[in-house]
Amino acid sequence: MVVGPCVTRTRERAGRLLAVAGLLAGLAGCTGAGGGGGIVPGLPGAARSPGDAIRVSPEDGAREVPADGRLEVRVDDGRLERVTVTRTVDGRRSAVPGAVAADGRSWRPAAGTRLALAARYAVDAVALDGDGHRSARHTAFATAVPESRFIGYFTPENRATVGSGMIVSFGFSRPVTNRAAVERAIRITADPPVEVVGHWFGAERLDFRPERYWAAGTEVTVELALRDVEGAPGVYGVQDRTVGFTVDRSQVSRVDAAAHTMEVRRDGRLLATLPVTAGAPGTTTYNGRMVITELYDVTRMNGATVGFGGEYDIKDVPHAMRLTESGTFVHGNYWADPETFGAANASHGCVGLRDVKGGGSDTPAGWFFDRSLVGDVVEVVNSRDRKVAPDNGLGGWNTPWDRWRSGSALTRPAPAPTPAPSPTRTPLTAPARTSATTPARTSAETPVQTPARTPATTPAAGP
Repeated sequence: MVVGPCVTRTRERAGRLLAVAGLLAGLAGCTGAGGGGGIVPGLPGAARSPGDAIRVSPEDGAREVPADGRLEVRVDDGRLERVTVTRTVDGRRSAVPGAVAADGRSWRPAAGTRLALAARYAVDAVALDGDGHRSARHTAFATAVPESRFIGYFTPENRATVGSGMIVSFGFSRPVTNRAAVERAIRITADPPVEVVGHWFGAERLDFRPERYWAAGTEVTVELALRDVEGAPGVYGVQDRTVGFTVDRSQVSRVDAAAHTMEVRRDGRLLATLPVTAGAPGTTTYNGRMVITELYDVTRMNGATVGFGGEYDIKDVPHAMRLTESGTFVHGNYWADPETFGAANASHGCVGLRDVKGGGSDTPAGWFFDRSLVGDVVEVVNSRDRKVAPDNGLGGWNTPWDRWRSGSALTRPAPAPTPAPSPTRTPLTAPARTSATTPARTSAETPVQTPARTPATTPAAGP
């Protein structure tokens, strides 16, 4: 599932979550009911639609691309309006210089430009065909890392400003077997201070978060001391640097799929209650807390990329905000009857907000988009679906704190204290048994500053 911004103006503040655990591949598409697996570290490929007008080399989802690999964007019909190529190395993103040819059919990097090794690249292109219709394409690929070395791709980017639900996520270029050594080499501190604990999802992904959402204004520092750390037999780290990010404010939005509403709260205060449409029966939306990881002014959503065949292919979905790696978005919807919003669930799993073609700033979708950051939380309740998996996007807030800690290679739950032996004899007749009540489990996702509020995996809620 890939997002292809049609206006190609991907917001700087959005960053690119999957510079960490795997970049997006394919076409953006909401997923359907009961979703499947989570983020696959690396670059999962996606089926290309036969109707794709924009061709990119290297192919979407490619890995181990050599430094002399060919980088090119082409169209066979029409012309390229805009092409943006970015390179991310150690959390630092920079533009790749290049130009569109005079005939408008191709884009190539500036003469003498070679691909950087151990880097992630993202390509965003917009084209205009002969009939005046725009289409968008977003692709991503990774360049080669020497076999004896490993690196950690991480999110958020250095110096990013994010929402209070941001999870620090690392995706490693090689499987890690010496988890304790690698986790010990990554130190995350916060001001004001808070305990931050890692949790492994397989051998290639390590996420960090505090027990509750970050407090507004928190400054987070990430120290990487991976150079010469043996992550697996004969495979050593190369990174030795410090990066950081700032938590701007707390914004937690609560989608009630049964009531067809979304309450948007900023620092605990209700900003608005917006009418929405969630996943229809059979393509329901996941429940649980999800985190916005990307924002696109416009993107393409193709049902073929998430198992819906030819049910839909909308090339200009406005105000799209990704919630899961599997394809769940909050996005603008201009094609549904306006009376659907607030009254019925009609999507393929995404959360839809009323919008106009091209996206309007004064629509519910435009209003929410303009007030959102990567790292903001969207929680879905009362949907007839299961809870989103903790490794699908940044879904780690759905894991209770004690279980989260148990996923660290360094921190283990404290053993239960051994009761002292009783000095008195056990009576021959056992006392009457009283029914034990299990104390309510504290949610690891409860925001620090917000009382009650809070953000699919197989095909997610699509258009």
